[in-house]
Amino acid sequence: MLTINVTLLLVVIVLFRLRRRTEARSRLDEKLTVVIVLALGVLIAPTPVGHGILNFLGQLANSVSQSSR
Repeated sequence: MLTINVTLLLVVIVLFRLRRRTEARSRLDEKLTVVIVLALGVLIAPTPVGHGILNFLGQLANSVSQSSR
């Protein structure tokens, strides 16, 4: 039986939607893209990849705040 990873499917959908020109998008289309990206974020967050992204962003924010002092 073939199973499709929902997270991977959402990544592909987001990539295809973001490749389109900005001028060709309607407000509804932009809102749908935001909802899909938020759903992708919710699916990625509890995974090891999500924790790695969170740690990386935390270190980046920490280094930026220390460099401004």
